[in-house]
Amino acid sequence: MKLTKKGQSVTLPGTQPAVGDMAPDFSLADIKDKKHSVTDFLGKPTILSIIPDIDTRVCAIQTKRFNMEASQLKDINFATISDNTKEEQAAWCGQEGVDMLMLHDPENTLNENYHLLINETKHYARVIFVLDKNGVIQYREIVPEISQEPDYAKALAAAKRLR
Repeated sequence: MKLTKKGQSVTLPGTQPAVGDMAPDFSLADIKDKKHSVTDFLGKPTILSIIPDIDTRVCAIQTKRFNMEASQLKDINFATISDNTKEEQAAWCGQEGVDMLMLHDPENTLNENYHLLINETKHYARVIFVLDKNGVIQYREIVPEISQEPDYAKALAAAKRLR
């Protein structure tokens, strides 16, 4: 899949999970080292917000936006996934006052089943998945220009329809 980063073409190799697919499982730790997998999110709609780097402007905006939504929508799970280290995520969350679930993946293990690692940047693409209560992907946005924000309204509307 071809994407751009600030107008420059980049490549997202492989086949990404699509709407209608069961979300592939993963095992990622939060900033308290508790492991989480897709099965932990079953029973409620879930928004998985995958970002390239928490220490960049657009990723920070995206994470703060979903953190705000998470504080108001208790019947929807929210998780942000990045390939930052636990220490980078913890420092950013502490500085920004963000308390949503942050999953770190510095070894890019999510890429094994999701294929979201961009060849040229060695960071994840900007992607939103909305899963239903059974873990089936009901909405997917792979943002074509990585330096732009996702469509929050569409992702949130998709999750709210699943409640």
